[in-house]
Amino acid sequence: MAGRINDDDVKAVRDAVPIDSVVSEYLQLRNAGGGNLKGLCPFHDEKSPSFQVSPGKGLFHCFGCQEGGDTIAFVMKIDHLSFSETVERLAAKAGITLRYEEGGYNPSHQRGERIRLIEAHQAAADFYVRALESPEAEIGRKFLAERGFDQDAATHFRVGYSPAGWDHLTRYLRGKGFSDKELITSGLSQDGRRGPIDRFRGRLMWPISDTAGEIVGFGARKLRDDDNGPKYLNTPETPIYKKSQVLYGIDLAKKDIAKASRAVVVEGYTDVMACHLAGVTTAIATCGTAFGNDHIKILRRLLMDNGSARVIFTFDGDSAGQKAALRAFEDDQKFAAETYIAIASDNMDPCDLRLAKGDDAVRDLVEPRTPLFEFALRQIVGRYDLETPAGRASALDEAAAVVAKIKTSSVQREVAVQLAGFVGILDQEFVVHRVAQLARWARDRGDKGGRGPGPQDRRGGTPQQPAQAPAASSGPALNLRSPAHRTERELLKLALQKPALVSPAFDAYGADEFTAPPYAAVRQCIAEAGGAERGLGDNREYLVAVMDAAPNNTVRSLVTELAVEVFMGRTIDETYAGMQLVHVRLRAVDRRINEVQGSLARLGSNVAPDDLAAAQNEVWVLQQYAQSLRAKGADAL
Repeated sequence: MAGRINDDDVKAVRDAVPIDSVVSEYLQLRNAGGGNLKGLCPFHDEKSPSFQVSPGKGLFHCFGCQEGGDTIAFVMKIDHLSFSETVERLAAKAGITLRYEEGGYNPSHQRGERIRLIEAHQAAADFYVRALESPEAEIGRKFLAERGFDQDAATHFRVGYSPAGWDHLTRYLRGKGFSDKELITSGLSQDGRRGPIDRFRGRLMWPISDTAGEIVGFGARKLRDDDNGPKYLNTPETPIYKKSQVLYGIDLAKKDIAKASRAVVVEGYTDVMACHLAGVTTAIATCGTAFGNDHIKILRRLLMDNGSARVIFTFDGDSAGQKAALRAFEDDQKFAAETYIAIASDNMDPCDLRLAKGDDAVRDLVEPRTPLFEFALRQIVGRYDLETPAGRASALDEAAAVVAKIKTSSVQREVAVQLAGFVGILDQEFVVHRVAQLARWARDRGDKGGRGPGPQDRRGGTPQQPAQAPAASSGPALNLRSPAHRTERELLKLALQKPALVSPAFDAYGADEFTAPPYAAVRQCIAEAGGAERGLGDNREYLVAVMDAAPNNTVRSLVTELAVEVFMGRTIDETYAGMQLVHVRLRAVDRRINEVQGSLARLGSNVAPDDLAAAQNEVWVLQQYAQSLRAKGADAL
């Protein structure tokens, strides 16, 4: 067994690899004065840079979380490596051959797991690139050519091809000294009847690298009709590949993202290629998952959250693309950068756009067009009939909750004025007051978003209030089966057992429309699982997702209870479902009316004239909506 690494070699590695060059692979560094550099700490969330690097001393230190050390300590922490793994990786970068105290050269099979898995992926990428030149891969080369990508483009992005046989790559990597266990762990191979077989077969291959440029996975595109697999197949979750923590193209784009303070988020591998070849070298894409928190953290460290930073999303203009954009807007406030959405007039993605209209059209597409908040608000408002008071009230209620989440008060007011125009409400100050009121309620409750009885939120109806577990109370025990909560229970049972009867209306209901905290928690779980709309497909998968979203075993148990309990009614149809939907919504509206009127009664003559007018206007709008619900039932939702 190889022993510890020679101390002189460790020192040589530490001296040979500048700390600023290593740290710069993960975040943008700027001059901090005194020979130091600063950036946003990669080890904790922060809005202003407290992470400093001293190239002269070879050290880093964060004054926010107190993490610090040398180059080796930084790599160990950020990539979760052992000391020896880190030294070996840095030695390879510096071209240093390591010596070990026990004598001899460290055998490759004794090297750290991460390094071995990275080396396996590097070898696989080389194998796939060579395979793209084979006669069998003609179908792959044709696929690329039809999308405007020549051999130089394939070479630049290291696009390859996985042979259609069962174990071509597996046998190749075995010959390179990799064990079957390593091949299975890496996700490059999978168990077959007679041993490991290739996971990817007969597909076009894109290597997926981390921020440091190391290949950690692959994206594989189906080419043949007899391939029964999905259109795109990605590496499964492995010790080095977490799809929520990687961005395709980040290794190529990171320097330009940092330099230009601009990132373009597209939807696929070919879109990234098209953008880069068209001169938009800040383009990146997620790998088979929605753009989320971990992706934001990666970009924030590169953008440095300066006031001129821009993030442009180029989602398709179809309904799926619009939903993706609304999900992205949900996280918008986590950026200090301004966010925009760019959609081609004919709904073409960047790859098709480049093929049809050339590079200039792609460059023009990603010039900031519509602020993401404006797009989100128009999508929300567009779902309602603004010709009716009830429609305007509902549109305002949902959209105002979105605007209330804007943290900067001056921006919040400006957007609220714009919202009044979108909805068609002439009294702009009423809308401004409503938004401010929702924001104030949110702060008072201590959560991140607020709304009154208003059912909706920014993401097309998915509530944003955090699920709360049933809480102990000093008053009488909560009876979840009491008549006061019966309709809420029935509605949740419908959403879990028969989502087709209540979708899409149910997904526009907020957690605060359920007066029993345990029911509000279940409503939030459904939202986090993708809403009742997700249950229209595989109901079993949907219920598993709802249970997985439960914050604790108590809520999880209530989900399973509601998912199997029989209904109160005899005939469970659209009429029955509509009755439950209307009753829950009507109770929420009536509660809000009583709340506003009660506040006015308590204040008496002390209320300011403008506040009085705004409150009376709100009551009038809600009363009109309640009247419509009583007269038209589910048709008024």
